[in-house]
Amino acid sequence: MKIRTVALTILAIIFIDQALKIWVKTSMTYGWNGQIHLFGNWFRLFFIENEGMAWGWKFGGEFGKIALTLFRLVAVIFGVFYIRNIVRKKYHRGFIICVAMIFAGALGNLIDSMFYGLIFSGSSEGLPNAVLFPPGGGYASFLHGKVVDMLYVPIIENKTMPSWIPIWGGETFTFFSPIFNIADASISVGVIVILLFQRRFFKKHPETEQQQQQATDQLNPNDTVQIS
Repeated sequence: MKIRTVALTILAIIFIDQALKIWVKTSMTYGWNGQIHLFGNWFRLFFIENEGMAWGWKFGGEFGKIALTLFRLVAVIFGVFYIRNIVRKKYHRGFIICVAMIFAGALGNLIDSMFYGLIFSGSSEGLPNAVLFPPGGGYASFLHGKVVDMLYVPIIENKTMPSWIPIWGGETFTFFSPIFNIADASISVGVIVILLFQRRFFKKHPETEQQQQQATDQLNPNDTVQIS
């Protein structure tokens, strides 16, 4: 696979991710009142923001936010060299694409964390839609931007647990409640596919297997040494 194909894959994912985030932030009402139902009740657009973790989770307040952003930055820098290395060594095409998806997802959320606080006005319940490049400046400083999430897929929503179930009996639950974005989905799909197809992705070439077998035969402990 050519590095150009990998680069185009990454750019395509980032473009879709950022285009949707910008549209959501500047066009949708923040919170529950601004939901858009796409396919009935099980797939919706629902605009929220978080401090930087995937799937709408939070981590460690302001310090955790900075630490997570810096970790993403280091991971993205490392990812550039890693992708170049696996392309050069001609790893399995599927594995390279999966790594590119993970890289693109990490970079997509990193862009939010690094720059959204600088280029957008704030978003919260009761405020008008956010403005891109507001005259008074953004809502936060560099590295303090919030990640935009919008994809909500509540497959089972607001159902009551049977009373006979210990601890949670009688409580209301929603199956698959996280709200996520394209970058989160790209990371998750890449990781899941690698786990499912790792044997195919890391299958050894016949020449390599033959060389390893020859080396094993030479070091076989059952061989006897004759002393004359």
